Amino acid sequence: MEFPVLTVNPAKVETACLVVPVFTDGDLLPVAAKLDDASERLIGQLIERGDFAAGLGNVQLIPFAPGLAAERLMLVGLGTRAKCNEASLRSALDATFQALVKLPLDEAVVAFGDVPVPDRDADWKARATAEAAQRAIYRFSEFKSEPAPAPRLSRVGLLLSDAAEATAGQRGALVGRAIGEGINYARTLGNLPSNVCTPRYLAAQAEQLGRNSAGALDVEILDEQALEALGAHSLLSVGRGSEEPSRLIVMRYQGADDAEEAPHVLIGKGITFDTGGISLKPGADMDEMKFDMCGAASVFGTVKSLLALKPRINVVAIVASAENMPDGRATKPGDIIKTLKGLTVEVLNTDAEGRLVLCDALTYAERYQPASVVDIATLTGAAVIALGHHATGLFSNDDDLALDLLDAGETAWDRAWHMPLWDDYQSQLDSNFADLANIGGRPAGSITAACFLSRFTDTYPWAHLDIAGTAWTSGKQKGASGRPVGLLTQYLLDRETELGETPENVA
Repeated sequence: MEFPVLTVNPAKVETACLVVPVFTDGDLLPVAAKLDDASERLIGQLIERGDFAAGLGNVQLIPFAPGLAAERLMLVGLGTRAKCNEASLRSALDATFQALVKLPLDEAVVAFGDVPVPDRDADWKARATAEAAQRAIYRFSEFKSEPAPAPRLSRVGLLLSDAAEATAGQRGALVGRAIGEGINYARTLGNLPSNVCTPRYLAAQAEQLGRNSAGALDVEILDEQALEALGAHSLLSVGRGSEEPSRLIVMRYQGADDAEEAPHVLIGKGITFDTGGISLKPGADMDEMKFDMCGAASVFGTVKSLLALKPRINVVAIVASAENMPDGRATKPGDIIKTLKGLTVEVLNTDAEGRLVLCDALTYAERYQPASVVDIATLTGAAVIALGHHATGLFSNDDDLALDLLDAGETAWDRAWHMPLWDDYQSQLDSNFADLANIGGRPAGSITAACFLSRFTDTYPWAHLDIAGTAWTSGKQKGASGRPVGLLTQYLLDRETELGETPENVA
């Protein structure tokens, strides 16, 4: 999708549809005011007569707008001026593009740059607009014999009142488009059925990204033979009951001028289907366990965004992928396995398998002497109980890293919440027979899961993002969300900013 920035007289903008945001109170915003004057107070009269209520997310299409060059005018409610913030702007954007994609339009122009969001500039607003547009055109219809027509919208002009903000708007639009594309890619991987999206499929996706990157991405796939030779017995133990072979997928992006600069490492949990293994899950909603690889999907989506933006940093993306199935070879409760780090683990519940693949990936990351490591996983139902479906759970052994991720989440509006990782919880993982157990009981389940991972992260700054509550939506409209691609991409862009660099494609 294209996002040209316009700074012309709004009354003269030739477009299929011109979108104008309106508050319930106060004066019209600058673009709306100019359009109101040019159209003999069309907007003002609609509001005064009660024909349009500007409640948050309310949308009204005006098929003919006299005095304007636009073919159609669309009004979008922002709610009250005093309550305008990032969340309300994003709600208005989502309502806008949900309405636009239903219309027979190839292009439109929107005027959200006027919306006063505290502490957010033209860059941020353009980025939010482009990302919302990309998310709105997403459709997953690969398996429909008669798919609904795809949205036609392919060009969204960003109309700015202040010409001095044009460069910032262009920069924000480029970032928003890249993140939106990454989110949609992650959503597609998450939505694919597990008979298609297997560990080998994810490996093939990584290889395809590498081929399409013009040499920017180096890809290495470790198969089961290589993992056995390496000593990654914990990862292998999870996939032992499946006919699908496990994989460790490594994607290396070299963007820094200094090839020796310490990379930032992302690690995704890629359980392409989770039956629970011998500790079999209940049957209800088990189909949603295809989403148990959404941590891996978010890593793939972030890599796609990075390849579009080309930041001048080094990044290593690792995906630990397996299918957790029960059969005669499967790991059993009570089995003891040896991890790549050398620690032994008593497996008390085979449905706590994500930490078993991640711990070997976390150890593998040591070879890169990383500047930071962030793992992303649909790890625990306890995270959903604690935080619901709004915030990602954040755990870290480094307060500075945690704050950086929290800040990135606020900027991307893909928010996380800092959870405790105190030594007090570690004793819940004690085992009579091994170095540690893979579960710590019902109390503080998301914390003890993070405590387990922390045993494998003593050589670098590390954070764990538990996305069990944010990675997908259940119910009739179920589907992958693409989170936390926005948070992760922003985190990496911020690391580049710390170095005083500017992404190649957003200069």
